[in-house]
Amino acid sequence: MEDIKQKVGQQIREARKAKGLTQKELGEKLGVGESAVNKYETGKVNPSVDTLHKIAIVLGAALDISLKLK
Repeated sequence: MEDIKQKVGQQIREARKAKGLTQKELGEKLGVGESAVNKYETGKVNPSVDTLHKIAIVLGAALDISLKLK
């Protein structure tokens, strides 16, 4: 199973690229450095829910978090 941090990072990367932003530009809009964005995208750092919300707002994306019982 794919690591959740890598899966979220991949989604951030795809959304950023779809908006035509560099990691540096996204970092500037979020108030973090380019290296922080790189760490989110590679799954090295697990962004908080608040950070994910900010990323979604900046990228014009919907943040959908759900817990479902199996």
